[in-house]
Amino acid sequence: MSIEIKVPALGESVVEATVARWLKQTGDAVAVDEPVVELETDKVTLEVPSSVAGVLQDQVVSEGDTVEVDALLALVAEGAAPAAAPEAAKAEAPKAEASAAISAPAPATPAPAAPVATPAAPAAARSGAAAALSPAVRRLVEENNLDPQKIAGTGKDGRLTKADVQNAIAAGSAKAAATSTAASAPAAVAPRKDDVREQRVPMSRLRRVIASRLKEAQNTAAMLTTFNEVDMSAVMALRSEYKDEFEKNHGARLGFMGFFVKAVINALEEYPAVNAEIHGTDIIYKNFYNIGVAVGTPQGLVVPVLRDAQDMSLADVEMRVAEFGRKARDGKLSPSDMSGGSFTISNGGVYGSLMSTPILNTPQSGILGMHKIQQRPVAIGGSVEIRPMMYLALSYDHRIIDGREAVSFLVRIKESIEDPRRLLLGV
Repeated sequence: MSIEIKVPALGESVVEATVARWLKQTGDAVAVDEPVVELETDKVTLEVPSSVAGVLQDQVVSEGDTVEVDALLALVAEGAAPAAAPEAAKAEAPKAEASAAISAPAPATPAPAAPVATPAAPAAARSGAAAALSPAVRRLVEENNLDPQKIAGTGKDGRLTKADVQNAIAAGSAKAAATSTAASAPAAVAPRKDDVREQRVPMSRLRRVIASRLKEAQNTAAMLTTFNEVDMSAVMALRSEYKDEFEKNHGARLGFMGFFVKAVINALEEYPAVNAEIHGTDIIYKNFYNIGVAVGTPQGLVVPVLRDAQDMSLADVEMRVAEFGRKARDGKLSPSDMSGGSFTISNGGVYGSLMSTPILNTPQSGILGMHKIQQRPVAIGGSVEIRPMMYLALSYDHRIIDGREAVSFLVRIKESIEDPRRLLLGV
């Protein structure tokens, strides 16, 4: 019996994906829950598994095709045994011939010398490597005449990603791929690096969607940003005192994100408009706190969500954020990891940003920007002291949030961070 493999639900507001790579070919054996095909969406790359064991009977779509949710991808013959591969039979033939040649008497006349390897062999190797590339990566490699074997891959199983190729192009480290016609073609003068004044690189699907949504946020929301600064002395002292014991007990490092998530939830409870969103002519107030945490990846910025963060302990938050970081690095974030957010925190400080104006993650109405901790002179009790200070920025939709609410919300976060005991006491 043939079992259909279809495009799964891709997450909130995602309706289509691109077939990036077939992990199994027609005739291959497939185990239960074994990935068969890899899809790329505007948010993540995900693998689609088989629900049964059997043999891949048919690939209904090709690499590079755009498919919608619930579209048919492949058919699996349940319980069937894989057909004997003709390649295996071909591979046994040379072995048999070689065995016969060894046992047979040597010919009276010298045997002809083995043919010298031609450029076709390396070309075949290159074509085999190219076959493992996703359509977007292959197109980028071919357009820039690169040899994929000379580019280090950072993706799963050492596979090349678009970022790997783009970095190689920028660094000029990938040499042009040789072709079998190079010997017969007249020698072309390769342009010097200084002569290459610009390069055209197609935008990835993720980058196109990021650009579209950022522009949509600017065009739709009445966006405004308010700033404040926070003294990080108390949190840093608390972290320094308990970080080793915390990591020993919970298996996660004690960072600053946990404190800010708890401080944000405390402030959202007091100012619910910051956790609301506009839907047509209605305002939707949310009685849950799904906090998005912006994470940078080679492909672009993604925002996994801490769902029902109000029910999490500080240790739960830190462990979940660490897990998001690992999944983002390995390309394992799923659509469910990044859907349903009600408020976002972005930490540009990890890249050295001192101050910025974050853009709303629509349809959310608020986003908090954290920044670099810097030693600065501040007035404390009439005297000047050097303190570790951080600028905070709250961008908000002025259509739903008044200036008084926005400023008071940010002040409440400042108070919670400067005196973490407030988070324990709920004041």
